[in-house]
Amino acid sequence: MKYMKLLMLLLILLAFVTSSVLAAPAPSPSYAKWSKQALEAAQKEYHASIVDYLHVGRTDIAEDIAEEKFKLWLRNEGGEFGVFVTIRFNPSTEQVLQTSFKKASS
Repeated sequence: MKYMKLLMLLLILLAFVTSSVLAAPAPSPSYAKWSKQALEAAQKEYHASIVDYLHVGRTDIAEDIAEEKFKLWLRNEGGEFGVFVTIRFNPSTEQVLQTSFKKASS
């Protein structure tokens, strides 16, 4: 009987710990802010909807300059196409210095 109570207590504790871990929200990736800006800028530039996107990566150019690069798949009246969006910014102030677009080759 004593072991049954101990076993039940352990099972309840395990269920509580498991549900707490599973319910914890995943942290946003470090590039989340920049992906949102890249998506909005591409929609405005190409008057297109976003089909899909990929974070290509971050490059630190200098102490006060970094770039986040994304590959987007867009759709408009002309069809679907890929675009690379590069956002150059100051990592300390998060001020955008430049946003550039390059269509992916077919």
